[in-house]
Amino acid sequence: MRLPPLNALRAFEAAARHQGFIQAAEELFVTRGAISRQVKILEDHLGVGLFHRHARGVELTTAGRRLHPVLTEAFQMMQRQVEQIASDASELRVICPPTLSIRWLLPQLETFRAAHPEIKLRLTTDFYSTKGFEAAEYDLGISLQNRPGRSASLQVLPLFEMVLSPACAPALLPDLAAKGPPALAQQRLLHESPRRSDWPTWVQHFGVAQVDATAGEVFPNLDMATRAAVIGAGVVMADLVLCAEELARGDLVLPFPEMTCGTPDGAYALVGEAEKWHDPKVVAFRDWLMAGPCAAALSALPQ
Repeated sequence: MRLPPLNALRAFEAAARHQGFIQAAEELFVTRGAISRQVKILEDHLGVGLFHRHARGVELTTAGRRLHPVLTEAFQMMQRQVEQIASDASELRVICPPTLSIRWLLPQLETFRAAHPEIKLRLTTDFYSTKGFEAAEYDLGISLQNRPGRSASLQVLPLFEMVLSPACAPALLPDLAAKGPPALAQQRLLHESPRRSDWPTWVQHFGVAQVDATAGEVFPNLDMATRAAVIGAGVVMADLVLCAEELARGDLVLPFPEMTCGTPDGAYALVGEAEKWHDPKVVAFRDWLMAGPCAAALSALPQ
């Protein structure tokens, strides 16, 4: 048996819910006669009466009482899914590591929202996983370009390089500048994560054999390590973009400004699923990112 016409089902559901044709007609913006005709079409299709009609109005038959809750649930499910799909179409979910979010992306997001009020941007400050893309938890992620284990199905757009150089409070500058890189061996090194990969990268790149690159204090993130350096607690391996504010204010200085290097992790990169890469909301965010925040980041790097 074919399904009855959708208009007939909708008219019956509204009439059953309101226990009458008049309010159903008002809800669906049709006449009372149109509701009555659609209900009759449904009854003819099913071969059974759905309402008892009497002078005081209408009353559901046994068949009508069976059909009504099924249709109500079905229409509610359709309504929820339609609303969810419409919401998903206008919502852009971006995940970005905490320090990168706070020091670079978040301060500039209002310009994106102002330029694209039609897009509801939701930022999560965390580290993404490929499973998060598969579960549709977010549309775009920002991470390091050479991250191991990344799915080959993901698109990767390099944004700007991570460039490292030691940075310290101004009070420590004279001694370091006078004695050169070997003087770092007498300073407390501040590491931005328990991996302690920041200092070894720089020390190995420049061959500063006098410095134990694994020694010193460990912090959970670059933000905390940088704050420790500002108060003179040691020397931090600064990311020149993420520490640009402290360097511009003079809270931190570079004792060896000509000694900068990249990392094996490569550039910061925007990552997304190939099938969504050309969605209008993704394209809008990519274009804004490259023209604004990335351009500002590149201006903070040595030319």
